[in-house]
Amino acid sequence: MKKFIVETYYTCTFKTIHTLDDLNDSELSKVDSRTDGNVEVIDVKLNNRKTKKIGNGKKEKVKTIENKTSVSKKTEPQIQINKKTHGENQNFQKIKNNARFKMPDRRKGYIQKAQIGDHKVYLHTGEYDDGKIGEIFIDTNKEGELVKAMMNNFAIAISLGLQYGVPLDEYVDAFIDTKFEPSGNVIGNDRILSASSILDYVFRELAISYLGKEELAHTPSIATSKNINQETTDDKFLKIVKNITSKGFVRSNLEEKLVDLSDVRINLKTKN
Repeated sequence: MKKFIVETYYTCTFKTIHTLDDLNDSELSKVDSRTDGNVEVIDVKLNNRKTKKIGNGKKEKVKTIENKTSVSKKTEPQIQINKKTHGENQNFQKIKNNARFKMPDRRKGYIQKAQIGDHKVYLHTGEYDDGKIGEIFIDTNKEGELVKAMMNNFAIAISLGLQYGVPLDEYVDAFIDTKFEPSGNVIGNDRILSASSILDYVFRELAISYLGKEELAHTPSIATSKNINQETTDDKFLKIVKNITSKGFVRSNLEEKLVDLSDVRINLKTKN
């Protein structure tokens, strides 16, 4: 029966952190000989393996490695302690990097045009397939390049926050009732009649359309009291319409927006 010994070689990349009272040439020259530093493992990789046969006097041909990294015995205990921490940090970074839910390439949404004082505001929204809002764009007129650039980048920041999981409620609570010009009467929105600022108008509109916060509206909803989200019917057609319709545009009032075309007949004739 043959027996073998398998030797495994690893390449360990680590850094040592020292605290210096004074930064000068004499202190730096003594850093390599100091043993009081904190060792932090950066990476541990499998470099190579070689196999030896036991009980045979002849030397076996083994695989050799090109690069070997020796680790000081003084730093080995600290490295073992930091391996677990390093692995946990790597997993946390992977989770953090993958936490963003990007918008689909082809998405639903709506555009709401309104006028606050003498300023026109165009609110563009983008939705996920399930109807949740994932991005906004804000366009204005009669504004300088600086204000337009600030509004565009503000909308991008809000969109990134929504895609990383920040609830829309948090933005609504933060920006509702903010006061700056332009402000005053709102023309073109059927639910909002006045706003104290552009941000107050934008997030009031989003709260009504996507969160159903009717207390922020100035006019009552024209929809029935039936809640579409708690539907008890098995109407497949209604479910299909919900999947392809912008939730913000219809404000979840699907039955009020649908048009019954069951009795309409269209006669299509082809030309000879």
